[in-house]
Amino acid sequence: MWRFSVCAVLRKSNILTAAQSAVRFTSTGACSSSSVTGRTWLRPSGFDTGLKTFNSLTKQKEPLILAREGVATWYSCGPTVYDHAHLGHACSYVRFDILQRILSRMFGITVIHAMVITDIDDKIIKRSWEENVSPTVIARMYEEEFKRDMLSLKVIPPAVYLRVTENVHHIVTFIEGIIKNGHAYATKEGDVYFDIGSIGDRYGKFMAAVDSQGEPGSANKRDARDFALWKPSKPQEPYWESPWGRGRPGWHIECSTISSSVFGSQLDIHSGGIDLAFPHHENEVAQSEAYHQCEQWANYFLHSGHLHLKGSAEKMSKSLKNYITIKDFLQSYSANEFRMFCLLSKYRSAIDYSESSMMEARSSLGIISTFMNDAQAYMKGQLQCSSVQEAVLWERLAETKSSVMKALADDFDTPRAINAVMNLVYHGNCQLQPVSQSEGGARSPAVFGAMVSYIRDALDVFGVDLLHSKEADVISSAGNLEGVVEQLTRFRSDVRAFALARQDGPSNKRGLHPERIPLLKACDSLRNDLAPLGVLIKDRGATSTWELTQGKRSESVQEDQETSS
Repeated sequence: MWRFSVCAVLRKSNILTAAQSAVRFTSTGACSSSSVTGRTWLRPSGFDTGLKTFNSLTKQKEPLILAREGVATWYSCGPTVYDHAHLGHACSYVRFDILQRILSRMFGITVIHAMVITDIDDKIIKRSWEENVSPTVIARMYEEEFKRDMLSLKVIPPAVYLRVTENVHHIVTFIEGIIKNGHAYATKEGDVYFDIGSIGDRYGKFMAAVDSQGEPGSANKRDARDFALWKPSKPQEPYWESPWGRGRPGWHIECSTISSSVFGSQLDIHSGGIDLAFPHHENEVAQSEAYHQCEQWANYFLHSGHLHLKGSAEKMSKSLKNYITIKDFLQSYSANEFRMFCLLSKYRSAIDYSESSMMEARSSLGIISTFMNDAQAYMKGQLQCSSVQEAVLWERLAETKSSVMKALADDFDTPRAINAVMNLVYHGNCQLQPVSQSEGGARSPAVFGAMVSYIRDALDVFGVDLLHSKEADVISSAGNLEGVVEQLTRFRSDVRAFALARQDGPSNKRGLHPERIPLLKACDSLRNDLAPLGVLIKDRGATSTWELTQGKRSESVQEDQETSS
């Protein structure tokens, strides 16, 4: 229902425009253009959504044009999982969740969202040393906590989470491609750096290249601005084998590689906090366009503003120790209230967090809920009112729908949309003036039913669910259980792989090691014993997968494992 009404409104207001300026592609799928400078934005060809959004690449609003009709490819930088997520993170993820919901629910766009989980990093390694556990344990623990926090805030999970540690082989191949294309070089110490000088004036899309300062690193860098794609591991650090020796990926390369592994050489939308624009997103663009040899990799960059504690000019940050964890926040406020707090400001503006700002959000929700309860009471005949000006309310409802659509089509202007909804509530309340005795005139329940339905649906688009406001329902121990099951399954898979290893010798005698058969049987027994408890492990050749069946007894257990019999 939403998409049709949106299109009608936008056509009337002349917001829809035709797509222009096609981007040519080579036979290999890479972009190409011979008539633009390195920092010129190329307006995409394709499907015009009817929206305009602020594009950090051009620093102005641009028509949102997608490569494929009805589909938006969207990549976002996920968390570095070494500590608790805080409200600064929550603000960014909730804001972009709201934008994705608007695209999907109101404009009929299918959003394919991929997010990276940075599960290897200096901070993770340092934390693992402090806690005397492996970096994997630290990363998995805080990854699961992050996912639980996002669910508690009603953030729709991406289509896929991708961990850096599970994509290192792709990253190595990606780096090799950049070197092959002449845009990176290795040092004798085992570092690999991106060669900024090799791309000329293309560097500096988010900040002038002359203003940028280089990252610390080897004295053998060609340019102080060159940044690491691969760095050698230090003693007691995790490492992976590579053509340049044992090491691990640099920070920026992970996003370029993982985004490209999902979406290829062209991306519609890339999002993140404004603090990531430079150098992180700048370096992502440089790497990706160097690898794909294209003029424009991501068509739109959307950046959310910082969350500040009121009275402080500094953003909420772990390093500054001025943060509030999401778990602690939800002890005092609800997910609905936090969403309203985010809706009352533009997604790309800085936002002050304070008790007064949260009380404003709570008050706005209270006003809406009270009106809806009163309207329903009137519809039931439980609230006696003076004669209602029904025609005026129908007109106000139509105006509100139009205003909301126009606001959201204009760079997702949620404050203006919420203001339109609150204005409708105000006019509805003006008509619901109770009287001690009914005047016996005609009643107008239908228009209030339409207003209640519209307000509820509009807020539901934003993720504010007035029907189910008890946030505790989504908080459970499932995340902890998943972490335990994953570790158990990995351990079982390692044992099973050892048990399935073939003996050396003539091909007709390469059977299993007899002394390892009990291990294989023990693995089978564990799988069978866990199935009735709601943990379904499926052996698929040399690997295994698992799923939770919520304690229901599995009717059958797939047994496609290799055995000695």
